[in-house]
Amino acid sequence: MTSSSSPSQDAKRTAHAYPECLRADALMEEDVAWSHEIDGERDGEQFDRSERAALRRVVGLSTELEDVTEVEYRQLRLERVVLVGVWTTGTVQDADNSLAELAALAETAGALVLDGVIQRRDKPDAATYIGSGKALELRDIVMETGADTVICDGELSPGQLIQLEDVVKVKVIDRTALILDIFAQHAKSREGKAQVALAQMQYMLPRLRGWGQSLSRQMGGGRGGLATRGPGETKIETDRRRIREKMAKMRREIADMKTGREIKRQERRRNKVPSVAIAGYTNAGKSSLLNRLTGAGVLVENALFATLDPTVRRAETPSGRLYTLADTVGFVRHLPHHLVEAFRSTMEEVGDSDLILHVVDGSHPVPEEQLAAVREVIRDVGATGVPEIVVINKADAADPLVLQRLLRVEKRSIAVSARTGQGIAELLALIDEELPRPEVEVEALVPYTHGKLVARAHTEGEVISEEHTAEGTLLKVRVHEELAADLAPYTPVSAG
Repeated sequence: MTSSSSPSQDAKRTAHAYPECLRADALMEEDVAWSHEIDGERDGEQFDRSERAALRRVVGLSTELEDVTEVEYRQLRLERVVLVGVWTTGTVQDADNSLAELAALAETAGALVLDGVIQRRDKPDAATYIGSGKALELRDIVMETGADTVICDGELSPGQLIQLEDVVKVKVIDRTALILDIFAQHAKSREGKAQVALAQMQYMLPRLRGWGQSLSRQMGGGRGGLATRGPGETKIETDRRRIREKMAKMRREIADMKTGREIKRQERRRNKVPSVAIAGYTNAGKSSLLNRLTGAGVLVENALFATLDPTVRRAETPSGRLYTLADTVGFVRHLPHHLVEAFRSTMEEVGDSDLILHVVDGSHPVPEEQLAAVREVIRDVGATGVPEIVVINKADAADPLVLQRLLRVEKRSIAVSARTGQGIAELLALIDEELPRPEVEVEALVPYTHGKLVARAHTEGEVISEEHTAEGTLLKVRVHEELAADLAPYTPVSAG
């Protein structure tokens, strides 16, 4: 009788008969066999068996680390935002421009803009800013794009912030908070940091929230012992009181810094040095112009509010007259009231100047809006009586028709390019012409032993002519009354 073996027994014998590698090759024999007739018709890249079994890197799943030991070079994940605007007045182009500026602000703050929507309304909704139905649509957009923040193009009330967050389920901030965040990133000087901190506390004070135990009483009750009876103070009330105390302290510090700035201004006034302030919309090229005129070396960056701290530099007109040139903080439409108040001491540089160089971006689609926004802030700080020269910057990149329109509308204006130097010589000549001149014209023969008077005439006045004679220096100058009185003893007696 022949014995029959079961399949399992055959498999065991086969397993013992073949080494492991040969058994694997036999199992994969079909995959190894490749023929042009069969496999040549397959689409896509064909891999060898070893390559099929190997781990393959999936493109697009990198951790952005070149080397796990170099953690400090990792790129930070940008906050992903959706922009929301309410169009109440003006044209649709005005609404689009406002949202485009909000996108530039968000990118300056370090966010990644995913989408932007505009809602047409007569006025913002009192509850959710854009209305309950549109808020639900906004939630769908947030979920589709994977955004983690919504930025509203306006200043929201505390109630609007809370209710809109409840609907969209992500963080909601407004234009004011965004600008404050940019200012906090870019403030470098002690005064700038203090001003930004004050503005942030003013903004946050009415927007404090309390959850759970934050609303419980901190003290009070009939059995609490001495000095603890009464309703007590909630945690949120305690926070508000502390913020008010910090704000009072910050105002005192800013007032002390203002005193130092005022002393410097008084010194310049005493020396009769004219002052010129550069004002203008953010990213219009104010710092570039200051560098071009004085070689100040101020940070220049294609970003909004790249420089916040005012910079004052000495400059000289083509005729040799000395003056100071001050670069001020940039302005923007709907500049938060908190910032105007906090930066008032800085903006006083504009009000105390003898001449304002109002810089506007000539390459902007609607530069007239920039001019109007800046003039509104200038009016707020009480500098409407200061003479103004409109400097149309970026002329090399501007539309010639826009330049012609601005030069025609603005009577005291000039087109320049701080990058290429176009029009800078003409601007210097215009500054020399517009700066206030000393009121008294004096001719004096100053002995060589009184060279300090000659130096003062060059520094504080305007030298018309100068001649060195055997008796001394013959000057014909235009000076202020105090220096004219000092030069009076040396006025030559007229013949006859």
